[in-house]
Amino acid sequence: MSTAKRIYFNEVATRDGFQIEPSFIPTDDKIALVDALSECGYAKIEVTSFTSPKAIPMLRDAEEVMGRIRRVPGVEYTVLVPNLRGAERALESRADELNLVMSVSETHNLANLRMPREKSFAALSDVIRHVNGRTPINISLSCCFGCPMEGDVPEAEVLRWADRFAAFGADRVRGLTICDTTGMAHPAQVSRMVEVLQQRFAGLQLTLHFHNTRGMGLANVLAAVQGGITRFDGSLGGLGGCPYAPGASGNISSEDAVHMLDAMGYDTGMDIPRLLDVARQMPAIVGHEVPGQVAKAGRITDLHAPPPYVAELRAASA
Repeated sequence: MSTAKRIYFNEVATRDGFQIEPSFIPTDDKIALVDALSECGYAKIEVTSFTSPKAIPMLRDAEEVMGRIRRVPGVEYTVLVPNLRGAERALESRADELNLVMSVSETHNLANLRMPREKSFAALSDVIRHVNGRTPINISLSCCFGCPMEGDVPEAEVLRWADRFAAFGADRVRGLTICDTTGMAHPAQVSRMVEVLQQRFAGLQLTLHFHNTRGMGLANVLAAVQGGITRFDGSLGGLGGCPYAPGASGNISSEDAVHMLDAMGYDTGMDIPRLLDVARQMPAIVGHEVPGQVAKAGRITDLHAPPPYVAELRAASA
């Protein structure tokens, strides 16, 4: 199968993946990883987060990491920003894009951000007005496919919050990321959602962000691709997860998703051998095994020598 549409991948391991790791990952290791990822063909790399170092000690070196990475033309280096102070720090660090996050679930927003949704919207609106188009802004909406504390999240609620951000105009808000934060989406739900999103927000970059909490991550990617979505977040090795999703195994594995779509004939623009080389370094970087599969098993085109006795059996049957 061949397809004219190019699929674009954003790597979130160094922010979304690292932020819940228990042991601090050295700054030099983060920089080396971003530099390696920059050579793999990503559209964007979410490098870090300009949150309070007290809130996320893992990312307390955000300025140093952003200042020392080697920036490759064609790759956008994006950062998560929670408020005006974070936005100022991000602008000073020459981020290519600011990613602003809130949840469409009131309970999840209270649990995760410790404030009601309206207060989050007000704070993020202040950032959008302050930046005023100087740097592209992307809005990530969490729990769009379900909340582990509330259950189903109505599609209308997702669209209501997306509409409020889209109302700022494409010159201020460039894109929307629709997040399955706790891995509750299923392919039929994804197919319905992406159809509505593309009709309603045709002028915005639409990105889908899936977690593999219940093993449906790649199936949801495929449903979104078949529905016309061309941009996805992924985390190398499948790192990440949400503390409010018990048993969560993390984000979809970037290399597994890229490998799947490449095998099906889609143009991912990714250097898969190089990507797998980097993915195989992840267990050493974080100090434990990671969920990604292709880095362990190899690509489906990587063949292995048969056992020696197979040649004997062939000869005997000739």
